[in-house]
Amino acid sequence: MMSTVMEILDNLTGPAALFEPEKDGQVRCLACANRCLIKPGGRGVCQVRFNRGGTLMAPRGYVAGAQVDPIEKKPFNHFLPGSSALTFGMLGCDFHCSFCQNWLSSQVLRDERATRSVGRIEQVQPEQLVDYAVRSGAQIIASSYNEPLITTEWAVEIFTLAVKAGLKCVYISNGNATPHALEMLQPCLSGYKIDLKSMQEKNYRELGGRLQNVLDTIQKAYDLGFWVEVVTLVIPRYNDSNEELWEAARFLSSVSADIPWHVTAFHPDYRMQDRPPTSVETLTRAAEIGQEAGLHYVYAGNLPGRVKSLEDTYCPACNTRLVARFGYTIREYQITAQGTCPQCGARLPGVWTDRPETVNIGGGGYPRRVI
Repeated sequence: MMSTVMEILDNLTGPAALFEPEKDGQVRCLACANRCLIKPGGRGVCQVRFNRGGTLMAPRGYVAGAQVDPIEKKPFNHFLPGSSALTFGMLGCDFHCSFCQNWLSSQVLRDERATRSVGRIEQVQPEQLVDYAVRSGAQIIASSYNEPLITTEWAVEIFTLAVKAGLKCVYISNGNATPHALEMLQPCLSGYKIDLKSMQEKNYRELGGRLQNVLDTIQKAYDLGFWVEVVTLVIPRYNDSNEELWEAARFLSSVSADIPWHVTAFHPDYRMQDRPPTSVETLTRAAEIGQEAGLHYVYAGNLPGRVKSLEDTYCPACNTRLVARFGYTIREYQITAQGTCPQCGARLPGVWTDRPETVNIGGGGYPRRVI
């Protein structure tokens, strides 16, 4: 079965741009920070980028899922709140996280149980996806579900058309990027959500990466002008110590105190089912650490209605509540068309609509599957 899945995916590829040729027909992939050296006939760690006769091939021409979601689900809290995002995903990943909550998409060529995700594949062209987004009323196109870095060439095809159609484009990523991939995305990408999974090198080694690469991506993405939000899935007995949370918060604050930090609740999934879900008390403690470290915007997620004000956005100057949330739903929106607090005039960092009257208050209509 696995060989059949590989054949199907190999037929849905095109020549990659993110690589360098090496001697003897080898290629150095530059899509993610693993920088795989791939011999002819060989594959990268992600399994979906491969060397065909000295040419690196990369996924294109399909999605394994596409639906319209609230942008808060990504999660972005400072990027057009209340708007909808046409979110598409492919298959494969450069990490192999034991706690992955999208493992059916990400681990398709590593885990026999994930091969059924191939049944969700639909061939599609970039023009069709952009048209779906426009017709659905989405303001954003997001690449998610699997790791978008390993399919960056495909995303850029879609995003280039999306920008021309007046849409914003975002990545939902593990942050294991190269400068080459980020610079390729820069003309068309506006927002970048990055997972900071741990501050321990040994944990990242087990996932298939290195901590420093992710820290470098956060800094580089911020320097390139992307709107960056960072998510840490707080996992009991894995990354929930005060010391580690402090280290993460201090690092983010050193890049910018205005980077929103989402500390989100874990639930047992995939191959990590030996520990309990994250408690309200643990999430609250993590958020308080972020605030004490100097971060202006810290949010607690995945426990709607149970974390009090930690779902909401407040003005850092006068403490007026500007956005009230319940899970992925906007309940109140007070930010002006100029992106400022209506009480004190302080400017809020983020990407805001210039038509606040159009913000979707109360949610509804999600998700809407388009493929």
